Amino acid sequence: MSLAVAIQMDPLETVNIDTDSTFALALEAQGRGHGLYHYLPKQLSYRNGRVVAKARPFEVRRERGNHVSFGAPEIIDLATLDVVLMRQDPPFNLAYISATHLLDRVHPETLVVNDPHHVRNAPEKLFVTHFAELMPPTLITYDLEEIKAFRREHGDIIIKPIYGNGGAGVFHLRPEDTNLGSLFELFQTYLNEPLMVQRYIPEIRQGDKRIILIDGKPAGAVNRVPAKEETRANLHVGGRAEKAQLTRRDHEICEMIGPTLEERGLIFVGIDVIGDYLTEINVTSPTGLQEIDRFDGVNLEGRIWDVIESKVNRKKQHALPT
Repeated sequence: MSLAVAIQMDPLETVNIDTDSTFALALEAQGRGHGLYHYLPKQLSYRNGRVVAKARPFEVRRERGNHVSFGAPEIIDLATLDVVLMRQDPPFNLAYISATHLLDRVHPETLVVNDPHHVRNAPEKLFVTHFAELMPPTLITYDLEEIKAFRREHGDIIIKPIYGNGGAGVFHLRPEDTNLGSLFELFQTYLNEPLMVQRYIPEIRQGDKRIILIDGKPAGAVNRVPAKEETRANLHVGGRAEKAQLTRRDHEICEMIGPTLEERGLIFVGIDVIGDYLTEINVTSPTGLQEIDRFDGVNLEGRIWDVIESKVNRKKQHALPT
């Protein structure tokens, strides 16, 4: 079954082919004979009732410095495609939200992965609050006095912007740290959004585990260990990737959140677990496929495409005349 697939993402020319999950998804799709198009989020338009994109056909190869080649751009009606992968990086801002509204116009007739309606309603640091019993003590607020009271109760805290991504703006404040007021003023100057404050989890020194769920089922994990001088474990700020196994607690967490993910059409999800706590549910553009593939000798992108193809095939079968 050959599918017509568009990938909505940031420039494909600049991705790291050894780590980028979207590159792995594109390479797998191409190997299955699917036709691929690429467009930037700003090339998405609504025109007279149709959602269109100025897209380029492309081919990928695992060759550094020569990993992608494009055809001529063309205007494509997204309703004529089988699949759109929404894979641009956050931040989750008004541009991101606008893109989900436009993609709502074609989904589910054209399968959008992940479901744009539920992506819009599931920003990482807010969606996780649906599972408060799995989280560390958490506060989301605009109020400095609330943060001070939370800090008095819990001592060590982590403070971060609610719509941040990739570890940007994440700070660890110890009880003796005198910078809370200045840091709050800095956030208020540049961000018009609430802050998330959580009790510091010491187990972060052993790693922040990224677990991939495919259609609500756990598929693999990679542990990201922060550098000695860092609180953040994100790989692009110096975190070290290590092979990881799913613990009994990891399975408990996945069993509790998995049915909700599947029900909402969130096919490819990455969750973050530190110690025994769920800290984030990443549905916008999760990463980690290639690291897990290498450590575990698996092909997670293949499993994702198995699910996508199955859903498209079922839709086509239901559309056949009886």
